[in-house]
Amino acid sequence: MEERVVLLQTATLLGVLLLGYGYFWLLVPNPEARLQQLGLFCSVFTISMYLSPLADLAKVIQTKSTQCLSYPLTIATVLTSASWCLYGFRLRDPYIMVSNFPGIVTSFIRFWLFWKYPQEQDRNYWFLQT
Repeated sequence: MEERVVLLQTATLLGVLLLGYGYFWLLVPNPEARLQQLGLFCSVFTISMYLSPLADLAKVIQTKSTQCLSYPLTIATVLTSASWCLYGFRLRDPYIMVSNFPGIVTSFIRFWLFWKYPQEQDRNYWFLQT
């Protein structure tokens, strides 16, 4: 059952990408308009990617636990999004800067959550004495 749901979600996302490809290459003949619309399309997906880890925000606050969040992923996200923001700033490309800025903001929100609700060590494991 679970595999079927994942397959359906993957197929739906692939369909959205194919529809987007068809729209940009077949229905928008002007290359400049195509580039502007494609930048907006990609920005929306990038912003939604950076906001998706905050879907667990209510669970973290309710349980007062950050077990469902990944600290290494948070570090990678802040480094990656900051790098892309700097790159977009150098190119003066608002699509790159604006779409990656939420990654920095959401990473700092997650850092704050890790500070407020520190992850506890798994107490099921005991150190073995030699």
